[in-house]
Amino acid sequence: MFKLVSSAQTKSNRYLRRKNAVPHNKKRSFKMTEIVNVAVGQRFPITAKRLGINGEGIGYFQHKVTFVPGLIPGEVAVCEATKVTDRYIEAKIHHLRKASPHRVKDVPPLAGEVGGLELAHITYPQQLIFKNDLIKQALEKFKPRGYQHYELAAPLGMTSPWHYRNKAQFPIRQLADGRLICGLYRPGTQELIDLPTMPTQSPLTLKVCRAILPILKELAIPIYDPEKNSGIIKAIAVRESHLHQQVQLTFITNSKKMPQKRALLAAILQQLPEVVSVSQNFNPTKDGLFWGDETWLLAGEPYLEEQLGQRRFLLSPRAFLQLNLSQTEKLYQIVGDYLQLTRNDVLMDAYAGVGTIGISLADQVRQVVGIEEIPEAVADAEQNVQHNHLTNVSYQLGQVETVWPQLIAAGTHFSALVVDPPRTGLVPSLIEAILKAAPKKFVYISCNESTLARDLVTLTKAYQVTKMQMVDLFPQTARVETVVKLERRQ
Repeated sequence: MFKLVSSAQTKSNRYLRRKNAVPHNKKRSFKMTEIVNVAVGQRFPITAKRLGINGEGIGYFQHKVTFVPGLIPGEVAVCEATKVTDRYIEAKIHHLRKASPHRVKDVPPLAGEVGGLELAHITYPQQLIFKNDLIKQALEKFKPRGYQHYELAAPLGMTSPWHYRNKAQFPIRQLADGRLICGLYRPGTQELIDLPTMPTQSPLTLKVCRAILPILKELAIPIYDPEKNSGIIKAIAVRESHLHQQVQLTFITNSKKMPQKRALLAAILQQLPEVVSVSQNFNPTKDGLFWGDETWLLAGEPYLEEQLGQRRFLLSPRAFLQLNLSQTEKLYQIVGDYLQLTRNDVLMDAYAGVGTIGISLADQVRQVVGIEEIPEAVADAEQNVQHNHLTNVSYQLGQVETVWPQLIAAGTHFSALVVDPPRTGLVPSLIEAILKAAPKKFVYISCNESTLARDLVTLTKAYQVTKMQMVDLFPQTARVETVVKLERRQ
């Protein structure tokens, strides 16, 4: 268990109450909020108090909240303001006055240049502690019923928290000197940073990304220019199968044309035998979305096979699968432990994706029904049911909050529920449906501690949180994945 209010906080709160108390013989006087005059470029000292949801250090300058990337709680630094608003200040470290013992000496050079390395300057054991603290902060903010007594287990991390990402989605650009680069954008900009190396990316995915560039260059296939909205190749998506050490490659293009298609496929076949599937995705939009709506196979296999636990899954190019397979297997094990399923249970797998959770638990229950609103994902899920020779699993297309009540009205009783929603959390109508159906066994998988804590405010009217476990699916980042066990109140 953890206690969310420290003795120091309690003393501070008592002090503030005494300080703001109104003497019986005096009237309360109100002061206007003091204006903090800070200019961009101004330097000032900051002591980091805690870590923010994006991995930045949070401190206060003249009582105004200040966000400083790269600053660790407990550190003291002279910082330089980079953005000033009425509500907060953003700043960068000018120099450290007091360094944390948890600061890494050899920080990857790319940290701060691209996303995915927001916590790489912090020792890994301390990263896990800070991530658990982010969950506590969210619970303190939203205060769901009984939150002070929730049992938050020790965070579950990795033995080797590097090179775990089994998929790369990298834009490609051509520089003025003709060189081709691919990688990630500098945070908050459209400046593409070339990534010959990336310490969280699997070596095989990175190898394929780098090998594609000279092939495109030699064949003079037009590269997309966002300023002119011209060219063909926008980006590549490279997914690795750990099971077979094979790769699925997808070109994201601004046109349905693919110049030099035969030569391109021949070069890939000759130079990259690991690539067993090549597809093209058409995305003519300029709205920043990576994927377009249309995808077709150019050569090789339509699916890439991967294994999670004892089950194998077929993945189409756009299929969602967690980037960290070893930690995902641990997460699914926790889900099973929390649900305590029996052969009499009927399990609802909400936000089912390609069916990995429901199929992984299928041999423990009488029936699994999954709901997913992306048609391609449902098609993949149905394919995976057949691939695993299952007869007690089915998938429905639609929004969970709409389809689930229809299934209940048609007579299906669900004794168990697992939800794995996007970062926006559960919509209110689905929470109402959950409270009305009141399944006895209920697990919530969250990738956003804030929306989790918000949803628990309503869910804990009928349920109590009995266990919570943070599983670190994204080392070196501030992303938090939490599994929550809820039990119906008596």
